[in-house]
Amino acid sequence: MSERIVVSVNGESMVEYDRRKPLSEKQVEFLQRMDRDMDEGIHIGDEFIAEPQPGDRARFVAMSLAQAILSENEPLVAAMTGFLAARLPDLKQVRITRKEDEVSVDLVFDRDFVPPQPIHFVAPRRRDS
Repeated sequence: MSERIVVSVNGESMVEYDRRKPLSEKQVEFLQRMDRDMDEGIHIGDEFIAEPQPGDRARFVAMSLAQAILSENEPLVAAMTGFLAARLPDLKQVRITRKEDEVSVDLVFDRDFVPPQPIHFVAPRRRDS
């Protein structure tokens, strides 16, 4: 299990969730309520999924997380990140990409977040002949 999940938007870290910090009883109850609510079915885009599987739930919550981050809804960001951390122990990153009105979300299980490194080009020195 990865100790942390990093949620990034366009390559910039927005949230870092530490799994070593235990959830409160109230948070555990909230996650259980989320599961019960999703048992009734979920909408992903235009599709209604009557019996969502774990992958469907993860996609639904990840998209909800993206919307919460983009609308700066911190309590919802915390809840959605907590859900993903609790239900997907191998999850390392949630990568959100936003281009104009389009938002995509990728769940990354195989590598830790690495912030982008700027590349600096240096002009070659001129040699006088």
